Amino acid sequence: MIHGILCVQFTCLTVLFDNVKYCNEFKERIDAADHRCLRTMLGIKWHQFVRSDEVRSITQQSNLTAIIQSRRLSIFGHIACMDNNTDAKMILTAPPPDNWKRPPGHPRVTWLHTIQRDLRAYNLTLNEAVDLVQNCPLWRLMSTYGAMHS
Repeated sequence: MIHGILCVQFTCLTVLFDNVKYCNEFKERIDAADHRCLRTMLGIKWHQFVRSDEVRSITQQSNLTAIIQSRRLSIFGHIACMDNNTDAKMILTAPPPDNWKRPPGHPRVTWLHTIQRDLRAYNLTLNEAVDLVQNCPLWRLMSTYGAMHS
């Protein structure tokens, strides 16, 4: 039951998190909402004074923002390994047409900008990450374990 609720919670917040300008305040708000959901699912009330790290150890779950970052880097790894003629890779690497303008209300931050921001934590550029992706075990270790325990 809890796993199903966590999946729905994760899916909704992933869509929101990838489409909103990424900043520390928003990251903290996402993690706070995630923590509140975990406390509610476990039936922990405010007057019980259960510490946050105890709730995390009971559920054995990382912060939601770390999970999202890990999945984002994993998807980047899959796309980076694709052939250059693949639609997904062409869409992500092609520059927008010269006459294209961002519609009002849409985020200015692209998915690749978000990936570059995630890679800064590892002191990597986008080109270095593409080279690193070729070493699958190392990339998997960095994108999952590194993001979850940073």
